[in-house]
Amino acid sequence: MKKKILSVCMATMMILGMAACGSSEQPTQQPDDEQQQTTAQENESTLDYDKIVVGLDDTFAPLGFRDEEGNLSGVDVELIEATSDIMGVPFELQPIDWSMKETELANKNIDMIWNGYTITEERKQKVAFSQPYLNNRQVVVTMADSDINTLADLTDKTVAAQAESSAIDAINAKPEIAQTFRSLGEFETNDQCLMDLEAGRTDAVVADEVIIRYYVSKKGEQNYKILEEDFGKEEYGIGVRKEDTQLLEALNVALDTLKENGTTKEISEKWFGSDIIME
Repeated sequence: MKKKILSVCMATMMILGMAACGSSEQPTQQPDDEQQQTTAQENESTLDYDKIVVGLDDTFAPLGFRDEEGNLSGVDVELIEATSDIMGVPFELQPIDWSMKETELANKNIDMIWNGYTITEERKQKVAFSQPYLNNRQVVVTMADSDINTLADLTDKTVAAQAESSAIDAINAKPEIAQTFRSLGEFETNDQCLMDLEAGRTDAVVADEVIIRYYVSKKGEQNYKILEEDFGKEEYGIGVRKEDTQLLEALNVALDTLKENGTTKEISEKWFGSDIIME
């Protein structure tokens, strides 16, 4: 009997010892590890893309342009990079002929149009837009000594705008004004429009306010005049192919995340001095 009791006790001790050893071998996950695992899960992409090609106009300061070293820079460039981090997919920036942007998207040469891309009803027929992320106006800029002070003063004047831009759409939306122009010149870039203005060949330029304000601040505000009257307010968005619904959904989630974590505010204040990116 004593031998049986002793055997039972020894067996029990062995079982308890094995349980204790098993418990000690389980790793205890530290808070830092948990945080890293959560971040990895958040950034892990479920999209079927090795990379996402983003088409932009690289002369569209301050949204997307070449800096002094020739590198792409600007508000939208920084937003694109931050969105790539959130979505967990590499984004490739591809400068394009802005007048061919919808064609480039339809032909799958690019996956997104992102660079001060104004949301319009006409464009909605061709692409699916993200939520708006920036407010804008189509303003008129002249040289400081110009006698143009109102839209009515554009009568018999030479006006310039970027080809296939929302500025052209805004001008055409006011035929009662546009029909009074002596001529409407369409240039490949806004920079070309403004250079023509400075050369005295153009009397006024119609373009996005965010571009004009930045350009004027760099070239000397005393040299230019921006009219109080404008050709209308608008919103910027990102365009994707209509069938790319999963990409659009992920993009909108990423934009919401960037607003919530303060990234859009930080980028806006860096470039504009205030938070003008939409809530």
